[in-house]
Amino acid sequence: MDDLTHFDASGKAHMVNVGGKPVSHRVAVAEGCIRMHPDTAARIQAGDHRKGDVLGIARVAGIMGAKRTGDLIPLCHPVGLTRVALELETGEDHVRARATCEVQGQTGVEMEALTAVSVALLTIYDMCKAVDRGMRIEDVRLLEKHGGRSGSWIAEVETGESQ
Repeated sequence: MDDLTHFDASGKAHMVNVGGKPVSHRVAVAEGCIRMHPDTAARIQAGDHRKGDVLGIARVAGIMGAKRTGDLIPLCHPVGLTRVALELETGEDHVRARATCEVQGQTGVEMEALTAVSVALLTIYDMCKAVDRGMRIEDVRLLEKHGGRSGSWIAEVETGESQ
């Protein structure tokens, strides 16, 4: 279990001690997609969904999710985010979410970016489920991270493996 940092020497789960790490600028970018019926996507694009501005509400929900990540994931450190940007792009049968999170800190913000994307997509599902219960959330993944001791990591476009 040496390479699994959230377990101690005896295999018990614990919160990693980041106190000795230097503060550095850290950035993470994640994305995901929600697939839906084209009529649902058209309603979202037109902004005439009866529940209101689906994309605007999903954007705010994703930002709020990033801010609450430490409360949602048991061993994740709460961090003082300096930036959360959430882009939502509509297509013919989907909405793609991309979140960028930044911090000046001792631990990364990968989980915050992934949480922002997930909560934004779940919000879209929640707001549109009355007209399209068959929506599918897909391909939520980390695209890149920068900063800290391990430096930069960028996902390959096709496989999701590191470059």
